[in-house]
Amino acid sequence: MIPAISGVIGPLGASEWSVGSLSGSGATNAGGVSGSGSGGGFGGALANALNSLEASQANATSAAQALATGQAADPTKAITAVENASLSMDFAAQIRNQLNTAATTIFSTQV
Repeated sequence: MIPAISGVIGPLGASEWSVGSLSGSGATNAGGVSGSGSGGGFGGALANALNSLEASQANATSAAQALATGQAADPTKAITAVENASLSMDFAAQIRNQLNTAATTIFSTQV
């Protein structure tokens, strides 16, 4: 039997893998897009996607902790949750890179 690991998931803590929460930020940026996620449009869709990413990472963290402490009944579910969170984070990074490239292209366009 493998002894349980308590308190730490590898060299990094669970907070190292979270993206933070958008809830409670009702501020509006310069473009008039609300940050609360309750409105429609691009700002709301972005806030919902980030909240979904945060939820998948929280799910992966709890599944990994349950697996590490020996409380997980099915290890494949924990591995699937961690892999899902990893893929979601990779996808979010690719979206960020594409938006950065688009913004750079728009700002460097001569009029």
